[in-house]
Amino acid sequence: MRLTIKNFTMSTPSKPKVVLAYSGGLDTSVILKWLCEKGFDVIAFCADVGQHHEDFEAVKAKAVNCGAIKCIVTDLRADFVSNYIFEALKCNAIYEGRYLLGTSVARPCIAKEMVRIAHEEGATYVAHGATGKGNDQVRFEMCAQALDAKIRTIAPWRDAEFIESFKGRSDLLAYCTKHGIPVDAKPKSNYSIDENLFHTSYESGVLEDAAATYEEDMFKMTVSPKAAPEESTFIDVEFVKGIPVKITNKSDGTVKADPLELFMYANEIAGANAVGRIDIVENRFVGIKSRGVYETPGGTLLRVAHMDLEGICMDREVKRITEGLANEFARLCYNGFWFAPEMDLIRNSITFSQKDVTGVVSLELYKGNVICRGRTSPYALYNPDLASMDIEGGGESFDYNPSDAAGFIRINAVRLKTYAALRAKQGEH
Repeated sequence: MRLTIKNFTMSTPSKPKVVLAYSGGLDTSVILKWLCEKGFDVIAFCADVGQHHEDFEAVKAKAVNCGAIKCIVTDLRADFVSNYIFEALKCNAIYEGRYLLGTSVARPCIAKEMVRIAHEEGATYVAHGATGKGNDQVRFEMCAQALDAKIRTIAPWRDAEFIESFKGRSDLLAYCTKHGIPVDAKPKSNYSIDENLFHTSYESGVLEDAAATYEEDMFKMTVSPKAAPEESTFIDVEFVKGIPVKITNKSDGTVKADPLELFMYANEIAGANAVGRIDIVENRFVGIKSRGVYETPGGTLLRVAHMDLEGICMDREVKRITEGLANEFARLCYNGFWFAPEMDLIRNSITFSQKDVTGVVSLELYKGNVICRGRTSPYALYNPDLASMDIEGGGESFDYNPSDAAGFIRINAVRLKTYAALRAKQGEH
């Protein structure tokens, strides 16, 4: 819903309330104060989805200093892992064959909590600091409207007055000086960073040049393959119905079974072995191409393990269908349709497909590589006797006779021979 901001005067019996997705950074601090000047009671909301080294007490203090009537920090890490990250991994979701949806998966988790707080606080508005060219504006607003059709969204970076007032970073800084808003004294990075448990992304700034490289010290979650250990790390990952339930480091005996601890440890050991970096150009939902550099260590490790286990547990035709569903899941998630009915259909279908995806996958981590070393499952469809290349034995219990393959081949070749005959008749080769 497009919303033109008007001034609410102090004589208004009760100010309208807005829940602002607040990071404590320059943009959202300016937005917070600007909303206060427009006559809103602002409730700042900060979601803890695993940002690295975030001082949430300092964020709360800054929000109140900027004029918020309160600042709510919600620890969403466990919810994020169990109900969003693991849902994506369960269907091997990947956007355009490369991107593991680290930012995309976090947005519905944050939006759901923001709407919950709005209901609890009696707020009729939510607000965010996403730009008018990116995907996040779509994700936040589509999720919010799917959860509450009556809630209204304020997007200052699409508001004509706001854009006229703040044409660049210098205008934002001048506004902070005028209103006594503290600004981080550290130099601004040459790119923007989005962090959560699933990944860290780097884009914009110098990275907008698709040919530009980056400095090694940019990365937060992974080491360079050159700096990774010379010795491999060997682990086992156990799944139940497609969900990782235990990770065991066979090199040092570490075991993690709690979902949050498991995922954090997967990040730790994968990152230490240089797993999970990509540099891509992707297609945004709004029609713009965007260059992004991502590191998704734990997600990369667990996805490789899960796909390998499906190979031994999942029926061929079920696998074919779920691959199509995974592509749709990724597209819908990326475009902001997490709470859409078609996403419910896909997620329920994927859950059904995972009923026998239970077992253990053994992995080797070495200098950016995740190497499968073996897998076992009580529901394995793989039969070593049936698969054997030995001429004798293996197929009797399944009534499989190699000589039957001749008829199988003839039947499947009928359409190919028909097509070839037509081409020959037309003089094509």
